[in-house]
Amino acid sequence: MTPESYQQIESILLNVSLVGLFVLLGLAIHDVLKKNDVPIIGRVIAYSVLGLGAVGFVAKGVIQLIYSANGVT
Repeated sequence: MTPESYQQIESILLNVSLVGLFVLLGLAIHDVLKKNDVPIIGRVIAYSVLGLGAVGFVAKGVIQLIYSANGVT
């Protein structure tokens, strides 16, 4: 295997593992909020913070794709 394929596999596994981490964080937050009877506004804030983190992660990936397509390193 070439070094480029190793780099591509590493990048895919990193993205998949980060998505899995966001899912596990969401499940943990859901469990804690459910057990402690948090009001709806608290749940909305907690989920929005987690969602904004995920959106930032996706935006970073899109920016990297645009930069790599334009030849910027």
